Amino acid sequence: MDKNRIIKELSTMPGKVGFYYKNLVTGETIGYNENLPFLPASIVKLPLMAAILLLRSRGETSFRDLVTMKEEEKIPGCGAIQHITGDVTLDVETMSKLMITISDSAATNALLRYYTVPVIRDCFLELGMIGTQFNRCYWDSEKESRGIQNYFVPKEMGDLLEKMYHHTLVDEESSLWLEDILRQQQVNHKLGGYLPMDYPMAHKTGEEEDKTHDVGIVYAGQPFIVCYASNDQTDLSIFENFIRQTTKDLVEDANEAARAAAEKPETAPSQN
Repeated sequence: MDKNRIIKELSTMPGKVGFYYKNLVTGETIGYNENLPFLPASIVKLPLMAAILLLRSRGETSFRDLVTMKEEEKIPGCGAIQHITGDVTLDVETMSKLMITISDSAATNALLRYYTVPVIRDCFLELGMIGTQFNRCYWDSEKESRGIQNYFVPKEMGDLLEKMYHHTLVDEESSLWLEDILRQQQVNHKLGGYLPMDYPMAHKTGEEEDKTHDVGIVYAGQPFIVCYASNDQTDLSIFENFIRQTTKDLVEDANEAARAAAEKPETAPSQN
């Protein structure tokens, strides 16, 4: 495929859009606004999960710790906890799985309150994320009215995913756990929209009425990272179609490159 087409299309789209791609075999990268901060919707749940894994690796938390979501703290949006009657107490691992696989925002708020914003901020910095920030809970209109927002940076998500792929995000156990749970993510209509059902991906989506994102690893013949971001009066229909078509094109390109590499004859050893 002509990868210049990606940048050309992005440059003509309304709103603020971002893109980061890295082939995990060749190292080829493409970026467009990849170092800018975007309002994240649910994308920031991914680095929150990485922060929890970092705390767990240091013995500062356990997957068996219990977290309670009170009835009055429940919020609308994605997820299941809002529909459970009364206060809900679950362990950290269960809350985390709900946060990632079905993007449960109530579970996310419960985890952020449990660990606190300052602790998570320090973890993000330790993990190499500067522009990516989780500064308030979802549906906190008071803080939002004061301009306190959450952010993510496409390349920082790409770097986090690359560490996970190489099993160096926190440690091997944490990387494998996160990769497995991201493979179970249930919202697949963007990265996977034009791919065969259950095509192997480890990813996290985010969407609200004025933004749509998807970041992840696609396990094509040559696996690659791809991160899409959009804010500020983006045409969501156009951008989501761009996500689907571009991911499909990148998969076809990666598969063709893998086939070509496999068919390439080995260089005969030199004769002395």
